[in-house]
Amino acid sequence: MSSAKKLNGKEKLQKVISTIQGNRYLQSVTSGLASTLAIMVIGAFSSLLGSMNIGDYQKWIAPIRSYIELPVNFTTNLVAVYAAFTIGYSLTKSFKLNGMQGGLTSLLSFMLVTPVANVTISKNPTTVLPFQWLGAAGLFAAIIVGLISARLYVYIVQHNWTLKMPAGVPPMISNSFAALVPTIIVAILFTIVAIIFSKTPFGSLHQAVYGLIQTPLTHLGNTLTATMIVIFMMQLLWVLGIHGGMVGISIMSPIWTAMTLANLKAFRAGQPRPYIIGGLSSFVMITPMLGLVICLLFFVKSRQLKTVGKLGAPGALFGIHEPLIFGLPIVLNAYLAVPYILAPLACLLISYISVRTGLIPVDMGMQVPFGTPVILDQLLRGSWKYVVLELALIPVCTLIYYPFVRAYDKSLLANEKKAVEAEEKNKN
Repeated sequence: MSSAKKLNGKEKLQKVISTIQGNRYLQSVTSGLASTLAIMVIGAFSSLLGSMNIGDYQKWIAPIRSYIELPVNFTTNLVAVYAAFTIGYSLTKSFKLNGMQGGLTSLLSFMLVTPVANVTISKNPTTVLPFQWLGAAGLFAAIIVGLISARLYVYIVQHNWTLKMPAGVPPMISNSFAALVPTIIVAILFTIVAIIFSKTPFGSLHQAVYGLIQTPLTHLGNTLTATMIVIFMMQLLWVLGIHGGMVGISIMSPIWTAMTLANLKAFRAGQPRPYIIGGLSSFVMITPMLGLVICLLFFVKSRQLKTVGKLGAPGALFGIHEPLIFGLPIVLNAYLAVPYILAPLACLLISYISVRTGLIPVDMGMQVPFGTPVILDQLLRGSWKYVVLELALIPVCTLIYYPFVRAYDKSLLANEKKAVEAEEKNKN
């Protein structure tokens, strides 16, 4: 293949990936779900504190356990509600329109398609809103409704189907009236959607989305093969100079989030956690690069690698890898491309086997914020065994990187030696 054809092929690939990266809908989902992280962290820790079974801990907290677990009902058990708003907000903002109104319209649309239940409380017939579809089970419906309702809102506003107030009316009042017609139209449409699905065998939009989309995708995402393909593609894209994490996470974030929340729900109920894969990403994102850092700090002689290693080591402890990726560089580097792809795959495979064989527990569903340093990240996930595995994976990754780093180091050392000789020759 000629160099012109290779260049053309690379440009086409970059164009496709850039299209995915810049897709406002994927970005809105990723941004919207990321906005709920603080809420999910609160719910996860509330679950952990209320469900730990160590010694007499449960006896000690028995009088206040209901208060300890109170945040769960209004955090993880309502995550779909928050996601509907944040996704609608993000998408509307991407069109340079009023994100608050777009988010509220999405939230309203989500509530309209959420089924209610008629119950009797103290002999009084009452209509209630069950938590069934407000948490993890309703997450994919929240994503779909959030995107569609916000996009409809944007379309209506862009076509000026709005009420315009006279000059001099305060902006807050004017914005509210401007959103009135779009919100009414979207609300009517989703009311019709709710009615249509109530007449189907599914009974509701939520049940249809959960049965036809969320469950199959989550089961697919829980397979080792599918996850290894995703990790491989993410690493390969980084080697080609494309932000693989942004592309991969944009696609997988809803699936991994649904798995994590399902595991958290099972953990609280004392039931077997159903999904292995969701929590294994923590062993893939930080640990492999720590193996590279060790090689750079202790096994190289070239000034370039020593310098980059010292500069990149602190950030690598917190999952910040850009100084290493672009400083070495790893991008388009024939020496480091292979271990950069292999190390995360090895971590994924070993951690998967460790869970399957019972060496470490299945993910408890604990959400840990990005940037949490190594060791602490696994402690916060709820088990010291996670820490042991993370520490054990670091030397594995070091061994994977070692021969490639040494070969690269020899090449750079030879170039540095030639540069020094040339400089001395010029002086003489």
